[in-house]
Amino acid sequence: LFVAETSIMTKLLQWLLGVSLLGAIWTVVAFDLLGLSLPRTYREVAWPMPLYLLVSFGCYSLATVGYRVATFNDCDEAARELQEQIKEAKDDLKKKGLRM
Repeated sequence: LFVAETSIMTKLLQWLLGVSLLGAIWTVVAFDLLGLSLPRTYREVAWPMPLYLLVSFGCYSLATVGYRVATFNDCDEAARELQEQIKEAKDDLKKKGLRM
């Protein structure tokens, strides 16, 4: 359990580092903090970039969920085992006097 939490935390830190890095780059380009004298078109493209990235991430997430739902595997063996357990439970309850 601790190993799983550590890997999740590591993934979280990776995402936070990536978002922070992109945010820092966007801030430098959008506000020209380093005085790089970038062309105006760079700043015009930089301003809506967070919105574009958010929409792209939403589309990617939706496509990923759709793909995983479409390729979801059936668990025939687990379904048979569960049906058998239900049958055993019903038989046990009948022996104890419960009528269904």
